[in-house]
Amino acid sequence: MIALLFVRKLAKELPKGRTRNWWKILGGLIVLFICGYFSFYLMKLGTQYSSSEMLVPVIFFFGAIFVLLVCVLAYRTTCELKRIFVLEQESITDPLTGIFNRRHLDRRLQEEVLRCHRYNLLLAVLLVDIDHFKKVNDTWGHQVGDLVLKHVSRIFVEVLRQTDMVARFGGEEFVILLPHTPETESYSLAERLRKTVESTPLQFMSDGTLTEIRVTISIGSACLLPESDSAFDLLERADKAMYRAKHDGRNRVVRCPGHSPVQPGRYQHEGR
Repeated sequence: MIALLFVRKLAKELPKGRTRNWWKILGGLIVLFICGYFSFYLMKLGTQYSSSEMLVPVIFFFGAIFVLLVCVLAYRTTCELKRIFVLEQESITDPLTGIFNRRHLDRRLQEEVLRCHRYNLLLAVLLVDIDHFKKVNDTWGHQVGDLVLKHVSRIFVEVLRQTDMVARFGGEEFVILLPHTPETESYSLAERLRKTVESTPLQFMSDGTLTEIRVTISIGSACLLPESDSAFDLLERADKAMYRAKHDGRNRVVRCPGHSPVQPGRYQHEGR
């Protein structure tokens, strides 16, 4: 009966599906096991057990212990795996926005660059910066600034494809990886992101009044070169294109020329 409690807990932890159904079937078998035990007890009630008949309750007892241990260990293993999964998610997720963090981005970008060079695949990168973000913090406070970051991150997740990846790069900057994406398509996607952010104002309550802030973003786009291009060079070109977008008036997308040589830029100066 104690094993049934652990089976019930396990069933609640698991999502609906075949595995959850199998645990429910095991719960039903345990119920039959209990019924068999009491049936044997009622059959022999008031009679004396022979030495051979004593084997049956002994087998029942150790069988019950075995089932209980299996259920307890299965439940504890499930809880431990769940805890490990949560810790892994926390290690690669930005706690504020819920998207991937810089650590996971660096690892994933290196993997994508190596894979693209090996199999001659396409890869585009978008480097996004929220315009006048410091002004938002200075005017409305850092709590509203956090709302802006969450607002923009949510739009990115909704607009991007399932194969794309968005990560918070630091501060108000984001990096978006677009695997198998040519330059023209990456530019179109960047424009769609820019227009969606521009046309979706952030609404929040301030001193009991519904307030609206219009947010814009500047985006730099770069594509992986077919020769020995590195993740550092790819990010550097996207960074240069993003700074050009901000210099040209913000709220725009700038493509980095495909085969322009990489000049020393922010990453090399700041040691990023």
